Amino acid sequence: MTDSAIPGWGTTGAGPARPARPLDPTAAVELQDVSRWYGNVVAVNDISFVLTPGITGLLGPNGAGKSTLLHMIAGLLRPSAGQVVIRGAPAWRDPAIYRRIGLVPEREAVYPFLTGRQFALLNARLQALPEPEIAADRAIARVELTDAADRPIGTYSKGMRQRAKIAGALVHDPPILLLDEPFNGMDPRQRLQMMEMLREMAAAGRTILFSSHILEEVERLAQNVLVIVAGRLAASGDFRAIRKLMTDRPHTFTIRSSDDRRLAAGLVGTAAVYGVELTDGRLSVRTSDFGAFTRALAGVARDARLTLFEVRPTDEDLESVFGYLVQR
Repeated sequence: MTDSAIPGWGTTGAGPARPARPLDPTAAVELQDVSRWYGNVVAVNDISFVLTPGITGLLGPNGAGKSTLLHMIAGLLRPSAGQVVIRGAPAWRDPAIYRRIGLVPEREAVYPFLTGRQFALLNARLQALPEPEIAADRAIARVELTDAADRPIGTYSKGMRQRAKIAGALVHDPPILLLDEPFNGMDPRQRLQMMEMLREMAAAGRTILFSSHILEEVERLAQNVLVIVAGRLAASGDFRAIRKLMTDRPHTFTIRSSDDRRLAAGLVGTAAVYGVELTDGRLSVRTSDFGAFTRALAGVARDARLTLFEVRPTDEDLESVFGYLVQR
C-alpha cells in the first residue's frame, strides 16, 4: 500500500473537498471522514477510524448508524461523503473485496427452503471456490451445524439460523469478518462456542468487527470498541482507557479494609476525594482523579496502619462507559 491520494476523495459530498490523508499501511479497513445520509436524515456523520487484525466491538443505541456503517464497509452502500478503504482499495463498486469480506447481516438473509448445507454451498459457489462442497462442509462443521445440515433452514431455531448465516459468511475463509448482532437467539453454550471461534480467528490474524446490544458480550470478546452515538463516533479504543480520559465523570470505588471507619476518616481530607459513604459495612469513595486517588489511598492506609482487602472500581465496566458516552 502506498501513501497516494485516494481517487475521488472529497468529491462525493457537498462543500469543499478535503485534502487526502496518507493511508495507514497496517489497516485492514480504513474510514476517512465518512458520512451517509438519506435525504435530510444523516445516518453516519463524518466518521474516521482504522481496523487492524483483532476483534472490535461496535456499540451504539438503536438507530445510531451501526448497520449503515457495516454495510458501507461491506461495499453494499455508497458513502455520501468520504471513502471506505479495504486494503488500500475503495469498498464501493469493487466486487473483488467480496473475497476479502464475510458479512453476517442482522436481518434474516437465508431462504427457508434451503438446507443449511445448501446455503453454505450456494455461498461457496458464488465465491467460485475450487472445491465448494468441501468448503461448505468445513464451514458447517465450524459452526457446529453438521447434525442439522440437511434440514431446511425454515425448521431451524433462531440461534441455528444465525449459525447458518455465519457458515455462509465463513465459507471462503475471509480475512475480514463483519457481524451485525451475531449472537441473537443463541443459547449460552452456542454463544461460548461462537466467542471461542472468533477468538481463534482473531489470533490467526483476521479482522473482526461485530455489533451487539449485549454489553457483556462485547466486554468479554473485544479488545477495542467503537461507540457510535447519533451517527458520530463518540469514542474508540480500549474502553478502560476511554473511561480514564473521562475527567468530567467521577470515578467510584468500593473498598474493604481492616477498619473502614478509620480509612474513611483518613480519606476525607485527601484532595482527590470529594465523597465518602459508609453504609451497610461497605465503604464507597468518589474521586475526580483516578491516578491521584489510587496513589493517595496507599499512603492513607499505611499511615493509619490498615490492611486493604479489596479496592474495586464500580463504574469502570463497559456498561458504565457506554452509559456515560450516550448521556453526553
